Amino acid sequence: MGDPITREEHEEFSRRIEEEDHRQNRRIDLLEKSVEQFNTLASAVQKLACNMESMLKEQEQQGERLEKLEGLREENWKRWAGYGVTFLLGLASAIATAYAKNLLGL
Repeated sequence: MGDPITREEHEEFSRRIEEEDHRQNRRIDLLEKSVEQFNTLASAVQKLACNMESMLKEQEQQGERLEKLEGLREENWKRWAGYGVTFLLGLASAIATAYAKNLLGL
């Protein structure tokens, strides 16, 4: 077989194995924490993407509503401008009629 090892050599070997086990366990713990942080980050990014998608849809809806409101404002402005023109034409017509009656002596 081979030469047997001494008790001291065995204890040294055992100590080195335990130290290596400790280092490996520490590395595994760090790796597990890193994976957990990565999963947390991935989940947060997914939630952020969903929130951004919802915000985009809301902005699109608000844009559509704003366009409708601006369109209504423009329509109202055109309507009131039409009323103003009609009023001025009516007023001019009334003045012209009154002037013509005055000239004709009616």
